[in-house]
Amino acid sequence: MGQATSFRRRIRWWLLAGIPGLSAGSIVFVRTARAVDDFQRTPFTYLAAIVTVLLLLAWFLLLSGLRWRARLAVLAVLVVGVAGIGALVRVDGLYGDFVPQFRWRWMPPRDFGLAEVKTAEGAGGPTVGLATTSRQDFPRFLGAGGRAVVEGVQLARDWSVRPPRQLWRQPIGAGWSGFSVVGGHAVTQEQRGEHEQVNCYELLTGRARWTHHDNVRFHESSGGDGPRATPTIDEGRVYAMGATGLLNCLDGETGAVIWSRDILAEHQQRNLTWGKSCSPLVFGHRVVVSLGDAAEPSLAAYDKRTGKPVWQAGHDKPSYASPALATLAGREQILSVNAASVSSHDPADGRQLWQYAWPGETAKCSQPVPLEGGRAFVSAGYGVGCVLLQVTAGDGGQLSVAEVWRKRHMQARFSNVVARDGFLYGLSEGVLECVELATGEREWRGGRYGHGQVLLVGDVLLVTTEYGEVVLVAADPAEGRELARFTALTGKTWNSPALSGRHLLVRNDEEAACYELPVVQGAGPDSDPPGRWRCGASFRRR
Repeated sequence: MGQATSFRRRIRWWLLAGIPGLSAGSIVFVRTARAVDDFQRTPFTYLAAIVTVLLLLAWFLLLSGLRWRARLAVLAVLVVGVAGIGALVRVDGLYGDFVPQFRWRWMPPRDFGLAEVKTAEGAGGPTVGLATTSRQDFPRFLGAGGRAVVEGVQLARDWSVRPPRQLWRQPIGAGWSGFSVVGGHAVTQEQRGEHEQVNCYELLTGRARWTHHDNVRFHESSGGDGPRATPTIDEGRVYAMGATGLLNCLDGETGAVIWSRDILAEHQQRNLTWGKSCSPLVFGHRVVVSLGDAAEPSLAAYDKRTGKPVWQAGHDKPSYASPALATLAGREQILSVNAASVSSHDPADGRQLWQYAWPGETAKCSQPVPLEGGRAFVSAGYGVGCVLLQVTAGDGGQLSVAEVWRKRHMQARFSNVVARDGFLYGLSEGVLECVELATGEREWRGGRYGHGQVLLVGDVLLVTTEYGEVVLVAADPAEGRELARFTALTGKTWNSPALSGRHLLVRNDEEAACYELPVVQGAGPDSDPPGRWRCGASFRRR
């Protein structure tokens, strides 16, 4: 009898030791196995941890051999402790890999504590002039061409000789909007308390010049509060899409409202789960935006001067990307990344020119990349992957679309992909990748920068990481070489950066900053030596 009891005790203790070991092995497998998509690793890790805790609790209650009074007392303490933590702490947003941010329940959102925007009118500053766009300006989401490509600037590769210089850094309202820059002034959207605002700042000083606000607030616990879209500056006017569906046209000199439309209310549509995030597409006499949580219509065009509706179109629910203007197969068209498709529309009347079925019940945020030869590249995270499309024109001018290749890698979730010399570069579920355009094969993968953003500046990639760092990486298909980095912000940084000449504007949902980056200008005391770089990490072919 005594031997049997001893044997059962040994079994019980082996179970106690085996549960954490099995859990550790499962977590190592999930974090390292290629069969597991990157976006699944953190949720699976959470699941393994939860199962481990439950198994340990079951062992304690059923097999520990302690008196039942002691077991139930410990269980009661655990229940009270978990309930107490839940009563004191709330989840205040998630990082891109589903890592939670916590905040005391009695503390209001950070933007409620911000001071009211004080404008610099009458302070001797120059007139806000947004009517004329220069080559160095960054007038819209992802820059002048909407491709996340900056031309006319050659960044120095050696930041140890002359590091980036901070011009200003200050608190800002909540939201994931980026900056648009014209004429030495930068415009962005932010949430301050119950007001969703469009604010104009001086580029070099950070002083506010004008502010416009609407009495609305968008709240979403996992993605965060506030506006998502970046304003578009066009011919002296600012076009801004708010998170609740307010489309405003503002005077660029004063911020006064020229016209405004509630696009969701007038189409009787609900908002998307994570809010309206499309940046307005402005061209000719049109401004085009995607709509709400309905299959028809999904796109709408307005007269940019008056706000009068021009056309509405679309047969699939929109997603979170912005409409993009492109010329494919010799024809100008609007590309729209939707919930389960990619579609093309005639800019004049919205008529659908072609549609490619692209299923996947996930949020698709990354912009389409128009390419030479009538091709377009699209990418999405959460296991969807990427596709290269070929658009061709028939004898009667009818357009058709075909799939060139489709891959599981290059899963751009919140960021955008750039193209250079036959190769694509982008953050795939937080890891930088290079993909050959002709075949779709991956050349290299490395550098865990999180769900940040990428700009192509000449032959280098300017990467803003999810953690607030700015990293310079060579745009080289042979290998990815990290050249330099510095910490620009603190906290979760999903917002797209803006580069106007040598001035880099970065922001997140708490602070904004402007940095002067070292550039190569040829001969002169203000230049950096060309051809020098400091090599950090190297990401070779994989």
